[in-house]
Amino acid sequence: MQEKKIFDNERYLKEQAAEITKRINRFNNKLYLEFGGKLLFDYHAERVLPGYDPNIKIRLLHELRDQAEVLICIYAGDIERKKIRADFGITYETDILKIIDDLKSWEISVRGVIITRFENQPAAIIFKNKLERRNINVYTHYYTKGYPTDVGLIVSKEGYGANDYIKTEKPLVVVTGPGPGSGKMATCLSQLYHDHRHGIQSGYAKFETFPVWNIPLKHPVNAAYEAATADLGDINMIDPFHLEAYNTKSVNYNRDVDIFPVLKRILEKITGNESCYLSPTDMGVNRVGFAITDDKGARMAAKQELIRRYLRYRCEYILGLTDKETVQRSELLMKEFDLTQEDRAVVLPARQAAQEAQNDPRLGINGVFFGAAIELKDKTIITGSNSPRMHAASSAIVRAIKHLAGIPNKINIMPANICDSVTRMKTEVLGEKSLSLDLQETLIALAISATGNHAVQLAMEGLKSFRGCEMHMTHMPSRGDEEGLRRLGVNLTTDPVFASKNLYTL
Repeated sequence: MQEKKIFDNERYLKEQAAEITKRINRFNNKLYLEFGGKLLFDYHAERVLPGYDPNIKIRLLHELRDQAEVLICIYAGDIERKKIRADFGITYETDILKIIDDLKSWEISVRGVIITRFENQPAAIIFKNKLERRNINVYTHYYTKGYPTDVGLIVSKEGYGANDYIKTEKPLVVVTGPGPGSGKMATCLSQLYHDHRHGIQSGYAKFETFPVWNIPLKHPVNAAYEAATADLGDINMIDPFHLEAYNTKSVNYNRDVDIFPVLKRILEKITGNESCYLSPTDMGVNRVGFAITDDKGARMAAKQELIRRYLRYRCEYILGLTDKETVQRSELLMKEFDLTQEDRAVVLPARQAAQEAQNDPRLGINGVFFGAAIELKDKTIITGSNSPRMHAASSAIVRAIKHLAGIPNKINIMPANICDSVTRMKTEVLGEKSLSLDLQETLIALAISATGNHAVQLAMEGLKSFRGCEMHMTHMPSRGDEEGLRRLGVNLTTDPVFASKNLYTL
């Protein structure tokens, strides 16, 4: 059973491309377009708006590729502290390499990488050298003197003028980055400054996805964006400048609203003309709201994202990755819509699986019992528990593929000799202590079993159907479980419980 789609990708592509073309024409065929959110693999949007293509933005740029080139920004401080992109489990600097490869595969020109707020950080210098030795253009931008109050200093040789000028050739210059705070807006404005000094009358706009300006402020889709940026303290609000200029309510967020008066003055100082923008909403190019085809479905999906975010922040808190205020903000957003953890369909079954395992002497390890539950596309929920043989995630996935293949639960598709062989390699060769197979190890064991067992081959076909399925575990995953579920495309949440009392675990 396919999940109901509530987003029209083709309409969005058509309207967004037309709007971008209008902006290019407005600014004499030269536009710097700041890309908010993820340029590629926007899984947040896919979860909140079922049917949304997570690579719709790259498809759009592919259609505009003859007119477009890309600048990629990364904040030097994020390189220094090895900031992680959570959905891939990779650092921002590694994500830059992935973005470049992905853009090239889509035939989109990459002009170069900009390291922003550069202060000769050792890790940033190493990254710069690494890129340049692979023939990638690298530019350095510095903290803007006078920002945000002294517009005269900002728009001067000591301000934006201190940055490298990047000569671009195409009408559309997309400025993107691996995450918020990468320096995208400052890069756009720096380029505008240099362009106008060279007689190029370029302009600026912002590619937006969330918040959606033309749906209600308290709509769950907009609340889900607020939850996604709870660690940044973003708050959605009615754009007061838009309301005053047009007597029309539109939704924006606090950082864009707060910076708008300064940004407007900077643009006017750079161009020498009155800005055509009367509000931060004016600056955005955002047709997402017009492509939502089922408002009720969007509300339901967004509410589920609110719960996911809250559960994730609880885990990040005990890992030391976020603060208590972030958890509280996400909890308050849940309460606004009268949501509880148990409104996520897989939470209670996972916890019940852990409790029921206590009555089975074959399950658990040293008196510790964990449960996992996955919801399939047809809404069937399959559970699993940990054992000396497999992790709870492995158990749930194996049971799920047997269910999809119509294989009775009593039939074992994990032969003992293969499992024992993998276990011996782990313990006797690699020196690991855990006997139980994590999900990645389980998938390897299944692949080996499939070579001589048609039933296992049939069962493994079911792995393709897990993308977008929901899963909950009563403990935080091991590396092998987390990576395996990520590759399967499963939306995982967990209780904030460590799988072991050991401080270091694989």
